[in-house]
Amino acid sequence: MMMENQRKKILLVDDDVLYLEITEAMLQEKYEVITAGSGKDAVLLLVKGFTPDLILLDIMMPKMDGWETFKTIRGLTLLNDIPIAFLTSLTSTDDISQAQDIGAVDFIMKPFERNTLIDRIEKIFAGVADKSEK
Repeated sequence: MMMENQRKKILLVDDDVLYLEITEAMLQEKYEVITAGSGKDAVLLLVKGFTPDLILLDIMMPKMDGWETFKTIRGLTLLNDIPIAFLTSLTSTDDISQAQDIGAVDFIMKPFERNTLIDRIEKIFAGVADKSEK
């Protein structure tokens, strides 16, 4: 059982170093934030045993984009219950629909404000808590 004062862990995945730094700075006061600069780096962290409470995943990344990273993470049986939200500059309804169809818990568009991002994350955590109580 998790202690109430234990900070939730967020894995932030983005190939844009500036966005990683800005987003980490927005979140680090409230959460433990681990960053990965690529989908491959994120998968390696997870395979090595890091288990975050939430993954925030960019879509447009070279080599292994967010869609492929999502699919790879979902293929790792022990990590099926970790909520994954996309954090992206994509804005098309097709992308939003695809994210919903594959099971992403949210689709947060860049740029975002700190309070908006934290509100969305808190809603994700509240939804996860609701599911675990049922």
